[in-house]
Amino acid sequence: KFYLSQPHTWEAFKKEAKGFSGKERVKVREFLNITIPLPPLEEQKAIAEVLRSVQSAIEKTEEVIRATKELKKSMMKHLFTYGCVPVDEIDKVKLKETNIGLIPEHWEVVKLGEVAETFSGGTPRRDIKEYYGGNIKWLKSGELKDNFIFSTEETITPEGLKNSSAKYVDKDTLLIAMYGATAGKVGYAMDRLTINQAICAIKPKIADFHSLFYFYFFQKIRENILSLRYGGAQPNLNQQIISNLSIPLPPLEEQKAIGEVLRAIDEKLQKEEEYKKALQNLFKSLLHHLMSGKIRVRRTTN
Repeated sequence: KFYLSQPHTWEAFKKEAKGFSGKERVKVREFLNITIPLPPLEEQKAIAEVLRSVQSAIEKTEEVIRATKELKKSMMKHLFTYGCVPVDEIDKVKLKETNIGLIPEHWEVVKLGEVAETFSGGTPRRDIKEYYGGNIKWLKSGELKDNFIFSTEETITPEGLKNSSAKYVDKDTLLIAMYGATAGKVGYAMDRLTINQAICAIKPKIADFHSLFYFYFFQKIRENILSLRYGGAQPNLNQQIISNLSIPLPPLEEQKAIGEVLRAIDEKLQKEEEYKKALQNLFKSLLHHLMSGKIRVRRTTN
């Protein structure tokens, strides 16, 4: 099973495939004529055990990731309904019905545009190479995936910034994608960078606006946001739609507490994703080295 899972093994089968493009087939006779390695049986078993143990670790990590995602989902529902209170104390929280659902009685509901301003950027001309490859981070909407933005795929030069409508956003700025497949996805700038026209940046106008809190709130209400899109085959959002969104306005300290709880879950999720990726790379490496005999293993009696 593990030997046949290697991409290069199937390259050998492809060479024997015959037929029309897209419908090539390998006949049984050709399949059975493919040369395969035949280590001693005990070594075959040892190799399989090593690979299966790594595969098992990947599966267990995937289970942790699924559970953590479910935890985040349930915690978001709890925190944005009752606030940052223990589950066994929710009956003590007085709630009120609003146009954004049930929220604690002491929270306000406002339009985003009342407490924050929005703006977007632009794209330097693509046909001028001198505008790209500089030291200024330049973010595109496709990079917003409910994530903390540490780096960007592309950079621009001071000339590119000067000769375009690209705009700077500061650290801790909330970002929302307005166009394309990622419309409604949010990002949180961890450093100063520039944005293009498909991204809406949200800059607080009041001190009692904690961007991290709203980073998670907009994740929670994404389906509502997407229902407001306009256009044809690929509907979009715009700044007016975003500015008119109704949002809760809890006391600042509650916003911070809720943001930190959810950020801790996200950090756990990120670590597990990184661990899974490391295990997958380990599996690929071991698969190659064990199947080629570059690493030899043997079974122990225990």
